[in-house]
Amino acid sequence: MRRGVEHDPKALQAIMEAASPPDLELAFRPMFGGIFGYADGKAFASLSNVGLALKMTGADHTALSAVPDVKPLRYEPQDPPSKSYLLLPEAVLSDPDNLRSWIARGAAGLKPKTGKPRKNSLEGK
Repeated sequence: MRRGVEHDPKALQAIMEAASPPDLELAFRPMFGGIFGYADGKAFASLSNVGLALKMTGADHTALSAVPDVKPLRYEPQDPPSKSYLLLPEAVLSDPDNLRSWIARGAAGLKPKTGKPRKNSLEGK
């Protein structure tokens, strides 16, 4: 049984699109009954019936964790908490300027794509 407010992933997508920095290339794809958000091709947002969660790293993760009512993402109460995705409270979702800042910080913290091809772990076996 879920607790709290049920969110509509499509409505969260509209909120996120409206608040996103204009120079950030966003894309969205349905995934696991919700929507995943991508910045410049890299996954960084989970939009689901539990809310909008952003992938944060380092000092940005620590800073967002300190915001009142921010919690690690859990799709179900018994699930272990995410180590990188943080669920945003209504106060952040309803403040486009604040949300824009966190979206920008989350996107900036993503690891850049490397030009190296991945090694196939089955090669040489």
